[in-house]
Amino acid sequence: MGKIIAIANQKGGVGKTTTAVNLAACLALAEKKTLLIDSDPQANASSGVGYSSPKSDKSIYQALIKREKIEDLLYSTKVNCLDLVPSNIELIGAEIELISALWREFRLKQAIEDVKNNYDFLIIDCPPSLGLLTINALSAADSVIIPLQCEYYALEGITQLLNTIKIIKRDLNTMLDVEGILLTMFDQRTKISHQVAKEARDYFKEKVFSAIVPRNVSLCEAPSHGLPIVLYEIRSSGSQAYLKLAKEVINNVQKSVR
Repeated sequence: MGKIIAIANQKGGVGKTTTAVNLAACLALAEKKTLLIDSDPQANASSGVGYSSPKSDKSIYQALIKREKIEDLLYSTKVNCLDLVPSNIELIGAEIELISALWREFRLKQAIEDVKNNYDFLIIDCPPSLGLLTINALSAADSVIIPLQCEYYALEGITQLLNTIKIIKRDLNTMLDVEGILLTMFDQRTKISHQVAKEARDYFKEKVFSAIVPRNVSLCEAPSHGLPIVLYEIRSSGSQAYLKLAKEVINNVQKSVR
């Protein structure tokens, strides 16, 4: 049975999609069969692995409204062992359409049920909000990774997200756990980056991953080429950070089954 990990933070610009794309690619590079599910209407995770919308234009939206089975929405990527369920702008309407739907918080969980045993990991890229799409992802997930940018006010939004996770764990998904806090956009030269990293480790303790994602030109350039960082520039510091993160995630799974 595959482990389902949501990448979530209601704040935009924290490296959420970058993390979803590159963690999924690095897990696949480690020969772990991985499914990347793009649950953000902006569809940046989809384009980040080279997906360009065909005329059929099928996406996770069809699975959420039960028009298509998720196995009919799978696309292969340029990375061996990595598949994609894409998103598109049509997903914006899903939150409105699902307002009155029965079991609306569990549509993604129900859709994933048919394929989760085919993968070692399923990575869900959430939109930058705490709306119904993110709630669906957290209701379906075994755990959540929270990207935390090393900048001013970074810790302020985490409290709201953690409260949401607490409520979902109480009411919708008792198995949900915080996989870890991932420090992103770390700039070795600035005091604020070191300060945020220290505060995060003081507060979240062992829940902060050892891997730290730096500010890196290659990480910024890779999406414009439709490539994860391991295919664009594997020697870059950004690539090495996500390879280290993937190793930590794999180790966490191995520890949990011992």
